[in-house]
Parts: sequence; structure tokens; C-alpha cells
Amino acid sequence: MDLEDDTQWLEWVAKQFENIAGDDQEIDLEEFKAALKLKESFFAERFFALFDADGSGTISLDELLEALKLLIHGSETDKLRFLFQVYDVDGSGSIDSDELRLVLKSCLRESSISLPEEKLDDLTVALFESADTDKSGSITFEELRGELERFPEVMENLTISAANWLKPRRAPRKSGAPRCLSPAYWQNNRSQFLFLGGYVCLNVLLFTCAALRHAEFGIWLTLAKGCGQCLNFNCTFVVVLMLRRCLTWLRATWVAGVLPLDQNILLHQLVGYVVVALTAVHTGAHVANFVRMSQTQDSYCLWEYLFTTRPGIGWIYGTASLSGLLLQLLVGLMFVCSCPFIRKSGHFAVFYWTHLSYIFIWALLTVHGPHFWKWFVVPGFLFLVEKIVGVALMHIRGLHIVEVNLLPSKVTHLVIKRPPFFHYKPGDYVYLNIPVIAKYEWHPFTISSAPEQPGIIWLHIRSLGQWTNRLYEYFVHHCKLSNNNPECLARNPRKKGWSQTWVQKCLLGSSDLDPSVATNEDEMIEILSYTSTTCPSWATASPGVTGRYSFEKRYDVPISNTSIFVPQVFGKLDDNRQHCNIKCYIDGPYGTHTRRIFTSEHAVLIGAGIGITPFASILQSIMYRYHMRQQASSSQCPIQREAFKNQEMKLQKVDFIWINRDQKSFEWFVSLLTKLEVDQAKRDPEGCFLEMHLFMTSALSKNDVKAIGLQMALDLLAKKEKRDSITGLKTRTQPGRPDWNQIFQKLSEERAGKVHVFFCGSPALAKVIRAHCEEFNFRFFKEHF
Repeated sequence: MDLEDDTQWLEWVAKQFENIAGDDQEIDLEEFKAALKLKESFFAERFFALFDADGSGTISLDELLEALKLLIHGSETDKLRFLFQVYDVDGSGSIDSDELRLVLKSCLRESSISLPEEKLDDLTVALFESADTDKSGSITFEELRGELERFPEVMENLTISAANWLKPRRAPRKSGAPRCLSPAYWQNNRSQFLFLGGYVCLNVLLFTCAALRHAEFGIWLTLAKGCGQCLNFNCTFVVVLMLRRCLTWLRATWVAGVLPLDQNILLHQLVGYVVVALTAVHTGAHVANFVRMSQTQDSYCLWEYLFTTRPGIGWIYGTASLSGLLLQLLVGLMFVCSCPFIRKSGHFAVFYWTHLSYIFIWALLTVHGPHFWKWFVVPGFLFLVEKIVGVALMHIRGLHIVEVNLLPSKVTHLVIKRPPFFHYKPGDYVYLNIPVIAKYEWHPFTISSAPEQPGIIWLHIRSLGQWTNRLYEYFVHHCKLSNNNPECLARNPRKKGWSQTWVQKCLLGSSDLDPSVATNEDEMIEILSYTSTTCPSWATASPGVTGRYSFEKRYDVPISNTSIFVPQVFGKLDDNRQHCNIKCYIDGPYGTHTRRIFTSEHAVLIGAGIGITPFASILQSIMYRYHMRQQASSSQCPIQREAFKNQEMKLQKVDFIWINRDQKSFEWFVSLLTKLEVDQAKRDPEGCFLEMHLFMTSALSKNDVKAIGLQMALDLLAKKEKRDSITGLKTRTQPGRPDWNQIFQKLSEERAGKVHVFFCGSPALAKVIRAHCEEFNFRFFKEHF
């Protein structure tokens, strides 16, 4: 820091000190704990004792400044001396094994890591034996310095992260040019810009042509006719954007590289806003024209133009005005009920039912506009075909949930009997309806089982909204009852009349009705993956993860010379895993941008928290195809080589990055990752086709005084046992948040082909990763439902 920065920092610390010290201008232990927000009292007491230089039991402003100067501006030796004093609990000048164990135990709590006592002992022994070079039974200051020299990047930035509140806020750096003007930004978004440009030009062309044809009738009628022609197109196009089956088919063609098919829902919303705006202008222009006509002509009054058929305006019995007013009301109602403040306040049913008014809107548009039917006939036919196909497939398949498994973190694992001729690609999703939970609601979930797995479909659903919470609670309750009554989960919903069933199936996509229990959170719910479709390790849980799940039997299903392990459905298992026979319906499968993964050269899969879900099926299928490619390349059989070529597998490298907040979140997916590691080590010991990167954000980084000892011990024990103590994987779980600059720099240097980044997670993190992709000229794809 220069003199000016140092002065600003001192002023900032003094201001923060006054906020917490109170009238006495002294900080006691309780105020110190509250200010630093330390989870573990051990570190609060140790830091307080070291900050309180005079031993008065309180910290003055001068004492605080001296300690902070040491931690923020001090030399490497000063920081190391402070660290040694924290670990030297009894002040003897050396650290014995009991003190080290106490410190590591506090480090675990501070980083929200839960390990058994035996593992804590192993960590203590690993670090103590490595640091105690003279085997004296204690660690001196010089020995600790020697141990830390193995981590030079740690000592360079050693500080207390909890003291960041005492650092002045830095002004954001301003870049030279706006991000939207960079070539990489246009490269990554060229399909969206081309599409939007074409969309705007087409609307302008339609408006202009219609306006010119009616220019002689005055400005208001010209404006109304122009907007009306645009409405013919947009009210049809808004339907095209929701033809999921057609869009899924288009994803397998060259069109996917030209049009932004992955943003169909966002574009649907955009076109909806355009329809609302055009409707308002169209109606307003007609009303203004009627006012002009009622004032210049003596035939009809304004109310007659608006509310009667006497003027004869319209191609069907002069109903244009009445149908137009009804359309304005319905479009306005649909728009209001589609706004976030309705959907996000727990009123999903309001959004759902008002959206079904599209049926009446189409009918009124046909009556209102003489040319609308010409625009609508083809999209309307496709929409009808999709509905009929969906209802037919739903009826033919007759799906049932045959097994439910309640996993940690309120994850419900559903095993559904896979119907014949149900074909899907890795990463595809389906809409699920379970009548006993909510008899008309459908919610999208990614399929977590790989397409190569026969017989069953897996869905892993985390409880976030009302519908998913009700699903979890339903099975929690009935799993308890099933201990005494095994058939309690097989309930048949009450029967309805044939007419109600037909209407519900054809128009709503379900055969039953029930009060809504869903919120907006359920609309975008995604599944959580738990275990591998090819995983033989059902009987054991990963050593580093809490919780065990056991299966009584397994059987092998041979697929192209590869055995896939599938749990056999029979017998009673445990309290959280039960068999059942519950009716359900699925609509799909539907494709996403993840289908492009297999045509990429270097795929980077990034999931944050529950965003890991689309990659469950994908990773299994990737490794299956990778092994098949290896077999085909070494095979002398031309038929086998040709069969693999048809699978369109261009991948040369896969990087998988998973970011979780806490240790428990890794339980959802760790058994699959373990299996993938074992398979890669067995089939390709020196290969690095699949590289994993795991991050735990609640764990303090290595440069924090409260975590450096723990991270050193975890590194040493991982090298010794060849597996991570937190997850049990060979891949070491990194503490803190990813350094995206470092990660993307490494990816660009690997030169394993053109990099495509696939992300599923929070929108805030998506913006960060998208910006880095633009900086390194990587293609970026984000999951959309």
C-alpha cells in the first residue's frame, strides 16, 4: 500500500472498530466473536488472546491495528510466528500431538467438515510425522516453517478470512470496452443475435406491408392493421417455440447450429411480451379510430362500435370488436398471471390455469381476424399432433414407480419401469406427473440413468418447492407404514367419468384433477444424481461420505460385451428404500443442449450444487462410449468399428467440475464418480480422458490461519492413502471457490481440441463463467428447461 491507501485503510478500520466496540471503545471476547463470525470458539479465544497484547481482557483500537498490520502487511516470518502461537495452545514453545489434534478438530468444525474420530487421528499422525523431522515428539517453530515451505503459495497470502470485514472495499475495475462489443461475446451469441435480428426484421416487414395497404384510411387504422398483421405471426410463433418434440428432433439436424433452440423458453417469454405490447397498441389504435368515426360520422356512437355488432366490423357477423375486447382481457390476464410475482409467491396453479386460456385465445383469434387461420393451420396441426402423440404414448406405456429410495439432503430417488420403445439421449429430460401427489401437475426432471441401462428409468428429485416436498413427505410417511403393510404404496386414484378423463388427457395432459401444491420453484426443479448405472458398488458407500445403502442382490445385463449392474427388485431392503407400484405418467423425452457434448472435442462440464443433475446420465454414457471406442480401435472386426462410428463420439477430453457448498452435498453423486475413477484406472491406467475437479465452498482455503493445518494434513493423508478423506475419491476435494482464471488458463493450454463449456447452476455463476468463456474464446452452453 502507498501512503494514501494506508491512510484510507486506517480510517476504515477505525470506523469499523467504533461500530462494534460501543461506548467503552474496547472490544471484549463476546463482541470479538460476533464481529468475526467465527464458528468455533477455540479460534475466537486463541485470536483474542493474541490480539490482546496487554492481557487486559479487552482489545483496544491500537492493539487491533497492530495485529491486523501483522496479518495483512506483515512479513512471512511474522505471519508464521502468529500461526505457530495459535497452534501452541499451552505456550510451551512447541506443538505436541494433543495440541495438533485439538487444532485440527477445530479446523474441521470451522470448515464444516465431518469426519470420524479415527480419520481425525490419521490426519493428526500424518501431519505430525511429516513436520516432526527430528522425531522429538513435538513440532518446533523451525520444523513448522520447514513443513510450510512445501506450500509457498499459502504463506504468500496467509491471513484470516474472517477479518475481511476490516479491509476497505475496492472499487470495481473498469474495462476498456463494454463486454457486449468484444468479438468473443458476438462469437458465443451469434445464433441468438442472428435469430433476434431476423425476428425483428420480419416483424418490421409485416408491419410495413400491412400499414401501406391501409395508409389511405388514416393513421389509427394504419397502425392497427400493422400491429394486427404482426399479431398474426407472433400469436402463431409463440406456439412454435413450445413444440418440444419438433425442437428435440431439430436438435439432431444442422438447424441446431444455426438457431438458438436451447433458448426456446426464453424466446417464448420474449414473444409473449411482444404479443402483449402489440395487443395493447392494436386495441388502442382501433379505439382511437372508433372515436374519430363516431365524431365525424352520424351513423354509430362509440359504445356501438365497441360493444355491438351493428357496425358489421369483422368477417364473421361483425364480431371483431367484441372478440377483440375479450382477447384483450384474456391476453392481459395471462400476462399478469405469468409474471414472477405470481409464480414466485406460491401460486403456480393461477399461472397454470390462466395459461390454459390459450385454447380460447386461438378460437377468438380465428373469429376476430380473417387471416389468422392461414398462419395458424400448420403450427396448430403440429401442436395437435404432439398432444395426440403424447396422450397416446402415455396411455400405451402405463408407467409405474416400482421402487423409491430416500437419500440424504431430502433427495427422492424414483425407479420407474422403462417402457418398450422408450429411447432417449444422455441429458434428456421428461415431464413427470404422479396423480397421488398432484393429479394435474407436470414438472420437468432430467433422466439420471444412462440410455445404455435397460429396463428402468431413474429420476433423482431434490425437495425445494411444495410439490417436491410433498413427494418426499409422502414417501417418508408411507415407507414407515409399509413396514406393516407392504401394499400401502400401491394406491389407485379414484375413477372419473369418461368425458372428464378425455378432456383432462387431451387438453391438460393428465387424467385426474387435484388442488395445486406447486410453486415456481418446482418449474425449474432438476434431479440429483446418486449412483452409476454401471456401478457394481451398490452394497457399499464411499468411505469418506456419511450414509450407507445396501442392496440384497444384483444381476448383470450384457450390452455389447460390457456388463452393466442393475439392482434386482425384490424383497424388503431398509427403512428408506421400499418397493411400490404407484401409477405415474411421463411426457417426453425432450432434448437439451447437452446433446452437443458428444460432438465436442474437449467438453467441460460444470455443475454447481444441484446443477450436477444433467451430467449423471451423460458421464455414464461418455465413459461407456469411450471404452467402446477403445475396443473398436483395437478390434479387427470391421462391423464393430462401423457400429462405433454411428455413435458420433468425437470427444478427446472431458473435464468435470463440481462445486458444492458443504460435505453432505457430495453424497448425491459420489458412488458414480468412484465407479468412473475405478473404470478409468482399470481400462486406461495412464489415461486422463476424464479429469475431475471438486470444490467445497464452505471449507476455508489453504491460506487461512484456521484451515492451513487441516489442508496440509488432508494433502498428506490423500497422498498416503491415495484417496480424498472427504469424499473417498482419488480426486482431492479443493477448499473454497474455484479460481476460474487459473482453471480456464489450464484448459486453454491443454490443446485437446476446441473447448465447449456446459454449465448447470445458478444464474449468477453462469454470468461469471460465460465472461471467462468469452475471454478465452470457449463456446458456452447453459441448461434451460
